[in-house]
Amino acid sequence: MRLLILIICFCCVPVFAQQQLSGQVIGVSDGDTATILTADRKPVKIRLAQIDAPEKAQAFGERSKQSLSDLIYGKNVIVDVETTDKYGRTVGKIIVAGIDANLEQIKRGMAWFYVQYGKDAKYRDAESKAKSAKLGLWSEAAPTPPWEWRHSGKATTASNTTQPVQAKQPINTTSSSASFSCGSKRYCKEMSSCEEAKFYLQHCGATRIDGDGDGVPCEKLCN
Repeated sequence: MRLLILIICFCCVPVFAQQQLSGQVIGVSDGDTATILTADRKPVKIRLAQIDAPEKAQAFGERSKQSLSDLIYGKNVIVDVETTDKYGRTVGKIIVAGIDANLEQIKRGMAWFYVQYGKDAKYRDAESKAKSAKLGLWSEAAPTPPWEWRHSGKATTASNTTQPVQAKQPINTTSSSASFSCGSKRYCKEMSSCEEAKFYLQHCGATRIDGDGDGVPCEKLCN
């Protein structure tokens, strides 16, 4: 009878299976966005959940990106998936060697706790500690949260400012997409052509081949 009761109780407990992805990080776009290559060679863009990092044109934007890159680039990770955002990106927590990379970005002062979507109290607490210690972006007197910066129109202004530079070497991936697929290439010396380099930059998260961040990969190939 006791065994029967235990079986009934076990069956009545709801089981919540959290979806997980695993793969190698092949690209870091900024302080809260990365791309992994899964075991089936599928690139998946990951938006780190519950945090919001400075935009590239903001103070600490590049340092936040470098911080995340130091944490996860080239490493095998597990992603605890939460949802998919309006841009089609997978939103989740990236775990690398047992470390919560999302939380680590906040601890280092390289990202905000995303109050609009955050729900984990330890993320909020980590932000408070980083702020008190004036770590990273908190070393500034009044850092502007990226969600406010984006809505202020500064993002559009910054984009318009850099557009003429990018226009010198426009990226056309239409033909590339049909000819190439994401593989294990990471460096310019591995690219067979400028078109392949452009494909890897635009579709595979291979940001390393665009060293100066001007949108043109592998300058020797594409100039």
